[in-house]
Amino acid sequence: MEEGFSDETFYGVVRDLVKTMYDVSVNADNKPTIRALAVSVFRGSLNTLETVMEERKAAVKQFADEALSVWIPFFIEVLESRLPPPPPEDEENQDGGASEIFRGLVVLKIQVVKVLMRMRSVFPSTLSPHSPALFSATWNELSALQEPYHLMYIEEERQSRLEDADHLPYTLDFLVLEELDFMQACLRASPVRKELEQQLSGHASAEGTWVTQVMKVAVAYAQITTEEEGVWNLDVNIFLSEETGVTANYTPRTACGDLVIKLGEWLEDYTVDGLLSYSRSLYSTGHSWKAKEAALYILNQLLGDLADMQRCIKPEAAEGFIEFIRYAMQQNDEFLRARGHLVAGSLIKASDGNLQAVAAQFMEASLRAITTDESEVVKVSCIRALQPYLPAAPANITMPLQPTIIAALAAFLSTQDVSDMAESDDLMVTLVNTLKSAILLNTQICIAPDEDTAMGPNGEPHAGAQGALNLLFTLASHGANNFQLTMLVNETFEDVARSIAASGYDAYVRLCEKVLPGLSGAFDVGALTDESALTSLAADLLSTLAEYGSEPLPQGFVAASMPKLNRLLLGSSDGQLLRAATVAAQNIIAHDHKQLFEWQDPETHKGGLEVMLVIIDRLLSPSVEDAAAANVGGLAAEVVEKAGRERLGPYLEQLLRAVAVRVGSATQAAFIQSLIFVFVRLSIVSPHEVVEFLAQVEMQGGESGLAVVMRKWLENSVNFAGYDEIRQNVIALSKLYDLQDPRLAQIQVKGDLIVPQSDRIMTRSRTLQNPDQYTVVSAQLKIMKVLVDELLSAAGGGPQGMAARSGLAAAQQMAAEEAAEEDEDDDDEWEDDLDTLDLGLGVTKRDLMSYDQPNSAFGRAPDDETQAYLVNFFREQSAKPGFGEMFAALSQTEQDKLRSMS
Repeated sequence: MEEGFSDETFYGVVRDLVKTMYDVSVNADNKPTIRALAVSVFRGSLNTLETVMEERKAAVKQFADEALSVWIPFFIEVLESRLPPPPPEDEENQDGGASEIFRGLVVLKIQVVKVLMRMRSVFPSTLSPHSPALFSATWNELSALQEPYHLMYIEEERQSRLEDADHLPYTLDFLVLEELDFMQACLRASPVRKELEQQLSGHASAEGTWVTQVMKVAVAYAQITTEEEGVWNLDVNIFLSEETGVTANYTPRTACGDLVIKLGEWLEDYTVDGLLSYSRSLYSTGHSWKAKEAALYILNQLLGDLADMQRCIKPEAAEGFIEFIRYAMQQNDEFLRARGHLVAGSLIKASDGNLQAVAAQFMEASLRAITTDESEVVKVSCIRALQPYLPAAPANITMPLQPTIIAALAAFLSTQDVSDMAESDDLMVTLVNTLKSAILLNTQICIAPDEDTAMGPNGEPHAGAQGALNLLFTLASHGANNFQLTMLVNETFEDVARSIAASGYDAYVRLCEKVLPGLSGAFDVGALTDESALTSLAADLLSTLAEYGSEPLPQGFVAASMPKLNRLLLGSSDGQLLRAATVAAQNIIAHDHKQLFEWQDPETHKGGLEVMLVIIDRLLSPSVEDAAAANVGGLAAEVVEKAGRERLGPYLEQLLRAVAVRVGSATQAAFIQSLIFVFVRLSIVSPHEVVEFLAQVEMQGGESGLAVVMRKWLENSVNFAGYDEIRQNVIALSKLYDLQDPRLAQIQVKGDLIVPQSDRIMTRSRTLQNPDQYTVVSAQLKIMKVLVDELLSAAGGGPQGMAARSGLAAAQQMAAEEAAEEDEDDDDEWEDDLDTLDLGLGVTKRDLMSYDQPNSAFGRAPDDETQAYLVNFFREQSAKPGFGEMFAALSQTEQDKLRSMS
């Protein structure tokens, strides 16, 4: 708030504004749209009040209580008022008359619900006492709107999701959506819960209770609209995106699913019983197929949530739903039939093995439908339904069906135009996900002859069937630009390669025989069509194949793969492709350097070692960006280790000098780590030689290579990722420290962050004006500081994580105290989900943003081996002369850490 703008002035303005908006809103002589606009402005004032509430909490709370005590009766009155009948379809967009009145009242009701949702967020304790009346009014409204909603959207195809010139939504579907969300919110209000729980007392089941009535409302609004039916028939990919929940299209159907999920998390048994009871009434009468499908859709949402929470449906309830699923699978209506297959898979997964007798029947029915059903929607639903079946059903059911499943997927793919499918992301991902689940039942199927899998659903030969990996690579080749799909393909192939390699050398050889020709072809196709994504995927798969390879690799592995990699690494400028190809080359030399060094490039006639040196030289040159060359350090380190000083000769110093020079200009953390690890791995073996060599290298500006490399090394160690890499870094630094080389003591590096003595919030502009300041310490002392921090990190919590956790605890304590001050009566609290984080807390944001950091509380688990090494190191150091002086130079916090950990 600006200086000179007093509290009295501000609250005077707000009071006048709120009173004016109230007068406009309640005046029945005004058009409903004008009244709705006034309500919308009032909602905006709540945002302003929330902004100033931190500094003037008591005053804002008092004002809100006064204002809302006047507004809430008006809101209840609007909710309790009934809409007139909707206008005929050909008149609904006319100005004036009944059409305009209907639209205006819908707009007004929507804005009222939006205000209530905002109040619930900003002033929950003020709204909570009114929650039973609001819940009752919303419930009655939703009950009354079922018939017009059904007419307009389930039978007819009225326009939906429309807004007026003031950006106020005015169609009935928006009102239903808002009220379903508000009803769900009301279920978390303590007064509402108490009243509803009281109504359930004395009822052993949900039959005849309000829970069953909720199911009736949910099923009514969860029915497939005419618009959805038409769109899903035209594009099965849209159907799948809605089914998998990856769409941003939030509809009354999805809101009903969320409503029942929340109810199930509160009253699980009553919710399941209520849905079962209402389903019996639906399926025993002449209700439409849409209502029956909606009931199964709600069940599917409920089962999915139970699975997510690792809970199971009661056996008797599961048995009760089976007859409805069987009925649905046999109907002519394709969406009902598709829903039956989808729910069958979810039910088996959520039944905890209690439905083994029907699991095989349901799976076989889905497999038949993939190849025989006329409906595309049913086919893809059955493909998706296999995903929950395969991990949930017992092995004696799934294993015999593995070849049949893969053959069915291949048969489906053979009926599609794969080039067109590449644009159907959800369908492609569904196919790969299902194929992954099938392959992982037994990865040995990937090295079986293709004819072993070429059988149809009924055991007959199927001419179009392909091998499992052939099918996987076919999908991958047409979806290489889809990030999610390529991740799934990589994950699947990694599991296959790891499993088959673990089963023996012969099995791994057969895998290479199957895979290498296809990967070689993918490199060629990618080069011809300029498809860098396909080439990158092939390089990733080749890298994985080599990573889990035998030692030595099968004969011919290098000859089959290196020409392609060499061409890419010397000619490509694509960063992703260069990174993938570099790792592939690194894995090859790590597993079989002898075969690589004996290989000769058929085009240039250079030996394998020379080829590698040329590749490294190119990647270290300034012409290649840091991000593209991010993995060159690992490749260079492998070449140095495997070739040795004698074989490298004068090339060793040239290579190390080039690495040191590139360290000086590197800025990206991953690239710096990659380069530094050339010296890390050498320091573990010969720390003195590393120091001697770097001290002799003269860098730009006259500094020694030792100063430049050690500065980058020590200032970036905190960002190093990977357990093995961190452990090697710790060992290398301890070896360097043990040298007690005076040249290290003379190098000055960044020490600790200097925290400014100010409680001002650091905005971006202030941060730019006042950049972080650090102390300056010797490299020798910095090594000690890094090792102390790594000692704590190895115990399972890095310094950042510890700070975050302590800060989070303090923030939570503060929040608890503020909540207690705001409302001492817990009965009036509006309960939130227990697992919901307050993203407004800075420490929470920091926790989430540091999730993938190696030294964060979340990203680093205990490392006993590194911890034991460091404990032993510090014990040895404490017995050496001069350690007391070094210990005294540490900060008090670091000294405390060292005492507590070692």
